[in-house]
Amino acid sequence: MKQTLAVFVLCSIAIPALAEEPVIENATARQSGGGWTVSVTLSHPDTGWGHYADGWRVLDMAGKELGLRVLAHPHEHEQPFTRSLSGVQVPDGTTQVQIQARCLVDGWSQDTYVLTLP
Repeated sequence: MKQTLAVFVLCSIAIPALAEEPVIENATARQSGGGWTVSVTLSHPDTGWGHYADGWRVLDMAGKELGLRVLAHPHEHEQPFTRSLSGVQVPDGTTQVQIQARCLVDGWSQDTYVLTLP
């Protein structure tokens, strides 16, 4: 009985930690030179080097990757936080793109943020 209770308690603690995907709070884009600069504000319950939001990418509406921003360290004391990526090549005539965030432990989020380009 004690073993069953211990397993239940451990599973109850671990499941919520794995279920929290990075959330894109906001995103903006502006034309810059020959490409676009995309700025993304995201939040994630980073706990340190073992579990943090480690990147986001810009996708066209069909899911083709247009740019990738790697986040090289955790932001456990800076939430939400904003980072930018310049030089994103968006095909002419594109009116919307998707932003998808990634977590070091859980991988790419299921949800994307749709950004209408100015």
